[in-house]
Amino acid sequence: MEQQFEVENIKCGGCMNSIKTALLKLEGVTGVEIDKEIDTVLVNGDFNREAIVEKLNDLGYPEKGNNTLIRKAKSYVNCAIGRMTDNTND
Repeated sequence: MEQQFEVENIKCGGCMNSIKTALLKLEGVTGVEIDKEIDTVLVNGDFNREAIVEKLNDLGYPEKGNNTLIRKAKSYVNCAIGRMTDNTND
């Protein structure tokens, strides 16, 4: 199965690294591709859609239209973490 999620708050490679790392840890997820230009996350595998949405919310990258100040703040924290653990450049 392949499903695309339109999300909020993707700012950089750090954000992308945090999202990819977290989603790949979820049961059934075999691949994650992120396009920060159009704010989409493409997930491959045999997974529960709600688990993906919940994890994205927890990280601060909710689906379009579901952003809050708290989620935006979480995204900045996860962005920083992603930048510290990312071995590639933006």
